[in-house]
Amino acid sequence: MRYQLEEFVAELEKYRGRHTELVTVYVPAGYSLIAVAKLLEQEKSTASNIKSKGTRKNVLDALERLTRHLKLIQKNPINGLALFAGNISDNEGQPEIKVWSFEPPVPLRARLYRCDQEFVLEPLKEMLEVGEVYGLVVIEVNEATLGVLEGKQIRVLQKMTSGVPGKTEKGGQSAARYGRIREGMKKEFYRRVSEAVKNNFWDMKKLKGILVGGPGPTKEDFLKEGQIVTKLKEMIIGVKDIGYADEHGLDLLVECSRDLLSEQEIIKEKEILEDFMTKLAKNPEKTVYGLEDVRKALDAGAVELLIISKKLDRKYITEYTAKAENISSKIVLVSEDTEEGRQFASLGRIGAILRFDIGLR
Repeated sequence: MRYQLEEFVAELEKYRGRHTELVTVYVPAGYSLIAVAKLLEQEKSTASNIKSKGTRKNVLDALERLTRHLKLIQKNPINGLALFAGNISDNEGQPEIKVWSFEPPVPLRARLYRCDQEFVLEPLKEMLEVGEVYGLVVIEVNEATLGVLEGKQIRVLQKMTSGVPGKTEKGGQSAARYGRIREGMKKEFYRRVSEAVKNNFWDMKKLKGILVGGPGPTKEDFLKEGQIVTKLKEMIIGVKDIGYADEHGLDLLVECSRDLLSEQEIIKEKEILEDFMTKLAKNPEKTVYGLEDVRKALDAGAVELLIISKKLDRKYITEYTAKAENISSKIVLVSEDTEEGRQFASLGRIGAILRFDIGLR
């Protein structure tokens, strides 16, 4: 699905209207198509006021075709729907109205109607970056917020408050007792947050790591006292000092963890390419590289893992990923930002680890 989305975005990026006559509609997951149809009818009335006769006709035609297209779909797909329509003709006075619809690979959260010279593609482009998910935890004494980073999108999962009272200035035994009560409440809060971490992240299949942030020593106290289950504690890739534990804290946590996040992606790429190069040297019969040999291996159903450089010509990416999907191969796109990536590029920017020897070496 990712590769179809890449192709879809690449196609729509090519078009630019002569005027603001390209229509973009995003329907979030769970949203009513009937409501969208009503919106489009209302927009027809607004479009009737466009001064340019040609632009007015093109926008109205696009809206009408979108309305008819919605009737054919009837039910909003599980992940929502992205709709596009407009005049894509290069010839002035000879309009060619075209309609596209696409169900994204992950739930669409944006709700949008826009008429512009370009299609609005940012929400779909962001989905192309959601190969990995990172858990986010920001915590201070009085509150905590859990979220996830999916591509460039930060989504809040759960907000919690502790009920821990502020520090007292009283002295004597009452102050000591008050302090013990307060510490007990803090530890209980840390345990509740740890349980929330387990409930939210334990079954998250794409989870690649967890980031923790908070002010002062609170985050360290939480990691020490919270009793986070070992599996999830081992996935903590960074602990950052930030001053907030709300939604803004999630933003700050991601912002100051960019180095860690980029390192995770690069490390993954390096491991894949190192494995490929090791097999190429020690078990060459289990690897192929270059367009011709990889095509033969795909046609033979022998490819276990297809590795493609992101700088390979797009037409080959489309062709070879389709072949790989047909035989249930794993597919990985790698950059050329590392020494391993550049070395792989010198082999033709495409290679594969095989399920069995096909006699090419």
